[in-house]
Amino acid sequence: MSTYGYVRVSSREQNEDRQLDALREMEIAKRNIFIDKQSGKDFERPQYKRLVRKVKREDLIYIKSIDRLGRNYSEIQEQWRFLTKEKGADIVVMDMPLLDTRRGKDLLRRKMRGRISDSGRRRELRRQKPEVSGSEDHRSTCRNTLGKRSVPGKEKR
Repeated sequence: MSTYGYVRVSSREQNEDRQLDALREMEIAKRNIFIDKQSGKDFERPQYKRLVRKVKREDLIYIKSIDRLGRNYSEIQEQWRFLTKEKGADIVVMDMPLLDTRRGKDLLRRKMRGRISDSGRRRELRRQKPEVSGSEDHRSTCRNTLGKRSVPGKEKR
């Protein structure tokens, strides 16, 4: 059994040190760490492909975070299934202890659906926050049935 690590950052300017530090703590040999510096929009990444070719049954792959594997949920599922079912490897997502296939190969489908939905919703809310805060006038006023502007809580009684 061999142990591997996969690191991905979205661009050459981004720093992969945080991911590398986590893999070093797992004592993964430098030659078994594969690093891509490009978008996670698909799996057309040279070092990822090299890792996939090298992985054999009962090998172990460490990834710091599930989003380092990719961005597209259905493609992540497909790659997860390929690595764990067809190749027979195990995957450990270091910042999500529930995603450790040494405990079961179908973990991604069961655990990630809710997690990705939750994190996607939180990300969407963070993106919307600046837009919403800049539009307080629209939230604090409304038109009553006669078309006059009113401020909630200050209506005539």
